[in-house]
Amino acid sequence: MGHDAGRVDDDSAMRWNGWGDPAKARDLPLAVRSLLPLLLGRTRRPEHAVEIEDVRLPPSALRDDDLDAFRRAVGREHVDVSVEARVRHAGGRSTPDLLRRRIATQDAPDAVVRPADHDEVTVCLEIAGRAGIAVIPFGGGTSVVGALTPERGSHRAVVSLDLRRLTGVLRLDEVSGEAVLAAGTSGPEAESALAAHGLELGHFPQSFRYATIGGFAAARSSGQNSAGNGRFDAMVTGIRVATPTGEIDLGRAPGSAAGPDLIRVFLGSEGIFGVITEVRVRVHPIPHGRVLESWSFPDFASGVEGLRRIAQQGAGPTVIRLSDEAETAVSLAQVGRIGKALAKGAGIVTVYEGDGIPERRARTRALLEATGGVSAGEGASEGWLKGRFEGPYLRDALLDAGVFCETLETATTWSNLHALRAAVEKALKGGFADAGARSYIMCHVSHIYPTGASLYFTVLAGVRSDMLATWEPIKARVNDTIIAGGGTISHHHAVGRDHAPWLEREIGETGIRILAAIKRELDPQCIMNPGAVIAVERTS
Repeated sequence: MGHDAGRVDDDSAMRWNGWGDPAKARDLPLAVRSLLPLLLGRTRRPEHAVEIEDVRLPPSALRDDDLDAFRRAVGREHVDVSVEARVRHAGGRSTPDLLRRRIATQDAPDAVVRPADHDEVTVCLEIAGRAGIAVIPFGGGTSVVGALTPERGSHRAVVSLDLRRLTGVLRLDEVSGEAVLAAGTSGPEAESALAAHGLELGHFPQSFRYATIGGFAAARSSGQNSAGNGRFDAMVTGIRVATPTGEIDLGRAPGSAAGPDLIRVFLGSEGIFGVITEVRVRVHPIPHGRVLESWSFPDFASGVEGLRRIAQQGAGPTVIRLSDEAETAVSLAQVGRIGKALAKGAGIVTVYEGDGIPERRARTRALLEATGGVSAGEGASEGWLKGRFEGPYLRDALLDAGVFCETLETATTWSNLHALRAAVEKALKGGFADAGARSYIMCHVSHIYPTGASLYFTVLAGVRSDMLATWEPIKARVNDTIIAGGGTISHHHAVGRDHAPWLEREIGETGIRILAAIKRELDPQCIMNPGAVIAVERTS
């Protein structure tokens, strides 16, 4: 079974003010365009986005001696102060990020520096530390939580450290089933290189085509195959990090009681302690065989019960995803079935790969049937599989059409799942109603555990005023609701800057002090991604 992989290795591969391949940018499907007035009423008139040639940036704050030092470290051609390079590294791909890209006056890093390996990364951090320059590690540019905002903090300048020259499988142990991957390797590059040996990593988040191995680790990513392959952090067996005060190389055995597991300190650290340069991961033979099956449920609650039983009894699909009634309706509308769109129940997609498919499928089918599910053939699962990396293109098309669209996610226990979902939807709808906008909220579950599951929300809204100014207080309200309702501030998007104010309410004041102490030890000048995850001032 081959992978849907294509090489992504330069800035031009990603739209500068949107998602993905510019050639794949598309207009809204007519069926969706026809449905929007029913859901949202009148929407705002689309605004003409600026071209990259029209963007105005402040002059670079770097001095000639700064640039010369970086050029000596990585090569003259790998230090870029052009407007285009700086704009392309000015943030991630959240809706607020993209709304900021649509105006003429923007902020951006003062330069883009592209090291080739761990040693060059180390030298770059030494230069930045001596000169008082903030450093934002940059992989695929797919963060949706403000982790790539070029914040200077108390420093005079900020550089984007683009890691995409750090690529490839550095070491492969086929006997043990481990591979060491350079941190700048994209998802497709990793799978292509491993496939040459009959192996795969099997981590496929929606950002797969662009996100990097280091980014997966730094954000504690979770992919669409998590039911079968687990989260990315569960795949990691070792990590190498360049920090401003020295190198850390962790992970020498499949299990260890040699003190606390320091690998976990860097998983989810989002570049605040140092730069992840290498990641050792578990790999496995490419699975042969794939079976798809779709399911229809009368409502979301009965679908959730089916997922709970599967998670707790280990039925074994590789992928399982439950869409609520609202998401199922829009999915049907995208393929032109508007007549059925607003009257359909919830839907489940299942995918089985690898060994023992008949037995795993039979166990799963029995549990889904027992909770009210009816098999609906392969169609919906085929459609999901074909378009599973295309969702962000639809988001961009909605923004282009004047419709606000954003996503957010959390996770909680099975016993709390319905209450938290209802509270988040109430906060979203109430926030937009207070702003005079109609909204349409969709939810799905795609990551399940014996004790609970994720909740992933997509919101559409007919915002007729400033979208960014409208969204920010609503998102704050939702974050408050999630924490008060017993959810995590993020299941797999990470903390970044957007969620940082809520982190203390999740891990406690002592937890924040622990993270701050680690940062002060590894990064005493606080040059690493200032403002992300936690707020810490430099010690001198």
